[in-house]
Amino acid sequence: MNVQDAVSRVNWEAVLGDLDEFGVAPVGQLLDSQTCLELRNLYDQDAHFRSRIVMQRHGFGSGEYKYFANPLPQVIAGLRHGFYERLAPFANGWNERMGLDRCYPPELDSFLAECHGDGQTKPTPLLLKYGAGDYNCLHQDVYGAHLFPVQLVILLSEPKTEFEGGEFVMTEQRPRMQSRAEVVSLGIGHGALFAVNDRPKAGSRGDYRVKMRHGVSRIRSGERFTLGIIFHDAK
Repeated sequence: MNVQDAVSRVNWEAVLGDLDEFGVAPVGQLLDSQTCLELRNLYDQDAHFRSRIVMQRHGFGSGEYKYFANPLPQVIAGLRHGFYERLAPFANGWNERMGLDRCYPPELDSFLAECHGDGQTKPTPLLLKYGAGDYNCLHQDVYGAHLFPVQLVILLSEPKTEFEGGEFVMTEQRPRMQSRAEVVSLGIGHGALFAVNDRPKAGSRGDYRVKMRHGVSRIRSGERFTLGIIFHDAK
């Protein structure tokens, strides 16, 4: 499949508007069903991965995931580069509004070079696998000083057919207010962009920061696979 076409088909004006307003934004279909199946089939091929994490062992929830090793599969590398280039100016705008002295370069390779220069050399795109009863606790994917504030998730399984439950959940922790939740329903091959950590929110007295966390609700039946594309690397 043509990754560049998938990135170009995104309604970027609407997506970035939702991302700014809510901290999460569905982007539509990025992968066809055959590509989703091919990515899922990689899970049992250990040569593609650098590590496997069992969530229960770390208090992360229930289920497991694997981090890809370099070189990344072509489709994942293409999505990572294509989405980063679209998101870098938006992320710089967020940092400016939050008063952060951090400007992301326009190309992913330059940003990764900065990560690697400070010891964040391990690739972070991952495949997540959930079975019945599994879930992912609310969390943030922060792996070091270098952090890109947006990441991408793509559902690789067919809801209602291959699994039930397993909704993607975001929470927004607002100063001196109760947290707000956002639930995103995705179809197979469909993706969503979401805030990793802090993001600016417009208020009556100007911008202020809200803290975001994401997770997955309990899988009621079946098996659910997800592709996560994080733009910063890890130590």
